[in-house]
Amino acid sequence: MIRFAAREKVPRWLNYAVPLGSVILAVIVAGIFLAATGHNPLTTYKNIIQASITQPGAFSSTLVSMTPLLFTGLAAAVAFRMRIWNIGSEGQLYMGAVGASGVGLLLHNLPGPVLIVAMMAGGIAAGTLWAAVPGALRAYLNTNEILTTLMLNYVAANIMYYLIFDSNSYWRDLTSPSARVFPQGKNLASTANWPPLQLGSVTIPFGLLLAAGFAVLLWGVIRSTKYGFEMRVVADSPPAARYAGIKTRRKILSLMALSGGIAGLGGASQVGDFSHVLDPRGLEQAGFGYTGIVVAALGRYNPVAVVVTSFFIGMLVNAGYALQGPGFPIGVTGTMEGILLFCVLGSEIFTRYHVTIRAPRRATAIRPVPKPPAAVLPASAHEEVPS
Repeated sequence: MIRFAAREKVPRWLNYAVPLGSVILAVIVAGIFLAATGHNPLTTYKNIIQASITQPGAFSSTLVSMTPLLFTGLAAAVAFRMRIWNIGSEGQLYMGAVGASGVGLLLHNLPGPVLIVAMMAGGIAAGTLWAAVPGALRAYLNTNEILTTLMLNYVAANIMYYLIFDSNSYWRDLTSPSARVFPQGKNLASTANWPPLQLGSVTIPFGLLLAAGFAVLLWGVIRSTKYGFEMRVVADSPPAARYAGIKTRRKILSLMALSGGIAGLGGASQVGDFSHVLDPRGLEQAGFGYTGIVVAALGRYNPVAVVVTSFFIGMLVNAGYALQGPGFPIGVTGTMEGILLFCVLGSEIFTRYHVTIRAPRRATAIRPVPKPPAAVLPASAHEEVPS
């Protein structure tokens, strides 16, 4: 028999022991999966570490893979923390890329630092406005934000494709006959390239530094400000929050806008740090927004922990691309990500509940109760009573 009893108070050590144990369990389960598919687990783990950290240039590539995942992971974590299920980080990142590239093309004559700040503002504004739509529907019409944010991802993708492939928009390159036949976006000016930080042989993207700064800032806001306190109250009990005078509708709308702004900044980082052009196919195939949900869940919606989990998922993504081949399909790393997510989320039950397992008691045979002997009546009782 398995019984669950809610914990009144979670011990601090359990918050560290359970995630660590879940990761160890994930490594064991993933090893069984690798062995079942014909891959040596120890050799595979060794190759993943080499392809993502120790080989020349591998660590820098992992930081590149980590950067968009950190943005979308933070966007999901800050919304999920208040039980607002923003599944639209993918579309908000798209719109951030559209906004940042548009600003970069429009203001290309400005000095580099001013242009970079303007691109950041354009990405944040585009992502914020895109997330404000489902936020307003959720706050004022009680619409399910899971459905609205998910559907808007496809709308944002179609907008990107329309700007590059199906129109003569400002974003599309029309300067040569080949560009008219094979649609592509306009390349940004060199002054719009975001400057990386070089530490020896390691290149740290500028967007990664921004995302890490945002993670620390969000952690401080959630823990030490009135806004963060109200977030926790609304998450725990919306009726209690309304009774306390917290304007829950404004809180929902502002939080969705904040989440979308972070994802939009991630889209700006994709344009400014890496592609330097609006690339719809590349952004859609990468699936940064959906992977960011996995990153946020693995980090238990803690902004600082999301930095760590985004690094490990970035390792898997980078190693998957490096090791991809006939003997190691890209789906193997995706399955390993799923195993890790399943183990970490499944282990949450041990944090919230006492779990006790008891062997069922053996059923004892029920002995029939003997009937009491019939009372023996005196002889006089059998005599007929004269009428």
